[in-house]
Amino acid sequence: MHDITLVQGISLAIMAIIVGIDFWLEGLFIFRPIIVSTLTGLILGDLQTGLIAGALTELAFAGLTPAGGTQPPNPVLAGVMTVVIAYTTGTDAKTAIGLALPFSFLMQYIILFYYSSFSFFMAKADKYAEEADVKSFIRLNILTTSIVAVTYGVVVFLSTYVAQDAMQLLVKSMPTWLTHGFEIAGGILPAVGFGMLLKVMLKGQYVPYLIVGFLVASFIPFSNLLPVAMVGTAFAIYEYFNSKNKAQLVQKVVVEGDDYSEGI
Repeated sequence: MHDITLVQGISLAIMAIIVGIDFWLEGLFIFRPIIVSTLTGLILGDLQTGLIAGALTELAFAGLTPAGGTQPPNPVLAGVMTVVIAYTTGTDAKTAIGLALPFSFLMQYIILFYYSSFSFFMAKADKYAEEADVKSFIRLNILTTSIVAVTYGVVVFLSTYVAQDAMQLLVKSMPTWLTHGFEIAGGILPAVGFGMLLKVMLKGQYVPYLIVGFLVASFIPFSNLLPVAMVGTAFAIYEYFNSKNKAQLVQKVVVEGDDYSEGI
């Protein structure tokens, strides 16, 4: 078990502000758990835990995307707290995922509250748009984004630095069966997230790739997943150029079919 210093707590808060803005604007997608957890591990001086937690959390959140008014648990807090809990309490990443979910849900509810409360700014936004008042319109957007960013920083600072003793005490007081239950749930969540992603993305034409990847990962011994990633990259390159050739062929057929040089 380790303690988080004040400097580390402030650094995590600053990092949360940056990725929180990105999550609000969905610009660079650095808010994904695999990035957030890696950065958290780097700040805490335990990059290995950050990478492991990031990979597991990213799989768990792979199929969780906002749809209309439905908002999934917050990926930023999930990525941060999975690493922080594993780092401060000494639990493995799978157990930490389950323990990090309450923090993820908390931030989700805060963001949903902002979605509702920021609707009061719409009247001013419409007014500024009608008057072509660009400066006021920009200030309004900066104001709402700043509120969200500061909230991310405050919540992460309180959850990581201020509440670390309470988290350690809570984990220590948990019975073995409950800790084991969180470990099992944390191990299942990545499979559930990946299954949800496959439900949306999997098509019949991609099933052969899935079978090959499963066989390579299950029956060929190797020390890491790099060979599987390389096989996936090869398939992706093949599919890209195959699709590109098909598109060019279709375009060629359409162009040749529009030839009216003989008046027909």
